[in-house]
Amino acid sequence: MRTASDSPPSSRLAGWLALAVALALLVLVPAAAFWGVRSNALQGLRDEGLAAAQSRALTLESILDRQRAVVAVLADDAMVKATLRGEAIDRRDAVSAKLERLRSETQSTVLYLLDATGRTVAASNWNQPDSFVGHDYGFRDYFRLADPTAMEFALGTVSRQPGLYLSHDVRDGAALLGVVVVKVEFDALEAAWARSPNATHVTEADGRVIITTAADLRFTTTPPVVPASLRITLPVRGTGWTLAMHAPTREARQTALYAAGTAGLAMLLLMALADQARRARLRATRKAQADRAYRITLERAVAERTRDLSEEMRERQMAQQRLSQMQSDLVQANKLATMGQITAGVAHEINQPLAAIRLLAENGQAMLPGGPAGDNLARISRMADRIGQITDQLRGFARKATGQIGPVPLRPVIEASLMLTASRRKAGDMPVHLPGIPDGLAVTGEQVRVEQILVNLLTNAFEAQEGCADPGIRLGVEAGADRVTLTVSDNGPGLPPQVRDQLFAPFATSKPQGLGLGLVISRDIARDLGGELTADDPVPGQGATFRLTLPRAA
Repeated sequence: MRTASDSPPSSRLAGWLALAVALALLVLVPAAAFWGVRSNALQGLRDEGLAAAQSRALTLESILDRQRAVVAVLADDAMVKATLRGEAIDRRDAVSAKLERLRSETQSTVLYLLDATGRTVAASNWNQPDSFVGHDYGFRDYFRLADPTAMEFALGTVSRQPGLYLSHDVRDGAALLGVVVVKVEFDALEAAWARSPNATHVTEADGRVIITTAADLRFTTTPPVVPASLRITLPVRGTGWTLAMHAPTREARQTALYAAGTAGLAMLLLMALADQARRARLRATRKAQADRAYRITLERAVAERTRDLSEEMRERQMAQQRLSQMQSDLVQANKLATMGQITAGVAHEINQPLAAIRLLAENGQAMLPGGPAGDNLARISRMADRIGQITDQLRGFARKATGQIGPVPLRPVIEASLMLTASRRKAGDMPVHLPGIPDGLAVTGEQVRVEQILVNLLTNAFEAQEGCADPGIRLGVEAGADRVTLTVSDNGPGLPPQVRDQLFAPFATSKPQGLGLGLVISRDIARDLGGELTADDPVPGQGATFRLTLPRAA
């Protein structure tokens, strides 16, 4: 009988070579799995982080563009120039009141007007204890360098709060009359960024940190170091600033470690199986059939794994395409937000000539009472009132939500939403059937946000019935002890099953020009207010029905 020591040298050498190969595979395969999975995870993290950083940079650029427009418009304002010339000294309080209104509407911190020496002659905080009126800011860079514009990020000499100062010179021909300045503080923006795990910092050209999610780093010039993170930088358009976002890489490393461990266990399992097969072949030829069955099973597993890998590759490609689409949709959403701001500004500007038309019509009516001319003037006055109501609704709808929750009467909200969508309804000749609503029925929420949900639902109902033979919209109200449910139904073709399944998925839309964000945002608003937005299951031959449920106000 031959023992192990009697084995030929070539057999022993083959055994040692097989052991060396097995050990090498046991080390190399997990290492390759670790680096491959880590690389893919970091690439996905980089793509997601780039999208988030672009969104934050666009938000910051939108704020800066809005404030630049404010100072540019004020620099050409007739009342501002008259005040700086000294022609309307007795109207400086009126200029300050105007700046106060603009500050509230543009969401800036303070607006103020400096004369040619740098002394404040009017300010939006004119009636507050810390008013800027009378203070000399001639030493500030935003005053000295305003030609025609300048910007400076610094601490306020009065408030001691950090903020960005944007200025624009006011000239009468070549003569400098003064400088108009807006201060913007970024507390809300920094708080919103801080709710994300991605640390974010904005630095000036010299490396000084000015906007940051870590307040202790502000005004330092040491580059922020965030360990175990992926750093993504983007320039801020129109400035010398750089936005840097740090995305944590801990999850990518953990995923790679799990993959390496799995690969190691798989290699151990494969080695054990191979050794078992070798032993089975040496024991007896009767195991040949079992060996063939094992090989068939192994080949089937490899084929299934290959199919799984192919499917995973296709899913990754689809995810990349969705990410690219989301980036373009975010840009479009920012454009729509800008259009909302422009709409509010246009509505505000219409009110001034509209008030003059109304006043002239009333004066004419008083001078020509009775007769066709008086009737026409009365009609003009009523039409001006109607236009004023529409612009007030537009400004209210475009106004940013305050976040203050309280009782909201249901009837005025429905009437305001119908007024905002009146043009779409009249263009399609669609009747709206309203229920009887008790005068005292109210929900707990915020009027602007509830109107936003209703306008979205009504707009979707109008668009769904374009080309229908019998268009119409029905509103229903069900008031319970602690909940109020408002239903919006239409006579359209209804919701196809494939649309119903993705109804509240971001960027999923059946409209050629749609973004797929309206219903998603509306449902999020409803949930923030303690309610819910749902759609009824499709019924053949019936239109779509949406249900908005909100807490009933006491």
